[in-house]
Amino acid sequence: MLTLRMSRSVSIVGAGRLGRSLGRRLHRLGWRVGAVITRSDATSQNAVRFVGSGKPHGSLTREILHADVILLTVPDGALAGLARSLARIEPKEWAGKVVLHTSGALDRAVLQPLAKRGAVTGSLHPMQTFSGHGDPKLAGVVFGVEGDPKAIRVAASIATALGGIPVTVDGKKKISYHAAAVLVAGLGLALAEGATQVLLSVGFTRRRAHQALLPLMREMLQNFELQGPHAAWTGPISRADYGTVALHAKALRTQSLELQETYQALARLSARVLSKKYGATLKDLNRVLGKSRRKSK
Repeated sequence: MLTLRMSRSVSIVGAGRLGRSLGRRLHRLGWRVGAVITRSDATSQNAVRFVGSGKPHGSLTREILHADVILLTVPDGALAGLARSLARIEPKEWAGKVVLHTSGALDRAVLQPLAKRGAVTGSLHPMQTFSGHGDPKLAGVVFGVEGDPKAIRVAASIATALGGIPVTVDGKKKISYHAAAVLVAGLGLALAEGATQVLLSVGFTRRRAHQALLPLMREMLQNFELQGPHAAWTGPISRADYGTVALHAKALRTQSLELQETYQALARLSARVLSKKYGATLKDLNRVLGKSRRKSK
């Protein structure tokens, strides 16, 4: 069995934000970093400097096979083509190699060309955002892992070594797992910025808007963690104050259509997931929101 102790070498293909971050942390844990491959010599050299180890390459090379684990940290749309290209490099040398991609949405099926060469395939996805600025925390972060049993063991060992919490995800349901992450990270950011723009429209500076909203969001998240969703729920809908909801909808008519629709969709979602009387709450919301929307200019 390939374990963390036995497998101490890694090659990285696509050393962008995620690849560089994982590479640097594994290097600090004592892993030998081999080939670091990006689209150009310059970017691969920058990646190696960030990681602190490795040999830069601006194109695919057989040296990738000198490591026990190969991490593919390229965009989702590039994975299938990359797997086909890699499978043409020394076809007989892939047997037993552990190949893990880091997509949150795709499963091991995208690596089938390598599996046919005898590689052990799977995925390792940290449920964390990597902005490229700073080094995001991985301690306590869930890592979705899936793939061949051996690949799952290796991916789980890596996640644990990084301080994360490995959770096995059914490959057929992985896209739903990823959608949940995007709801709170990617789309949650749009919600925060939408609220910021509303405050800007009533005279706040961006700095003041952030001072107003960030403590509110932090307290909400803390209450969600410590008390659970139902006890943490606040706002007019939780109090059945539908008159205020109607006034909100009216006030937001000056904002973009997307923001109006977001408010209404989230109001109805709160009824679905937070209200103990979903049917009655939704009926009241539909009563006050039914004719509140109009297209913004």
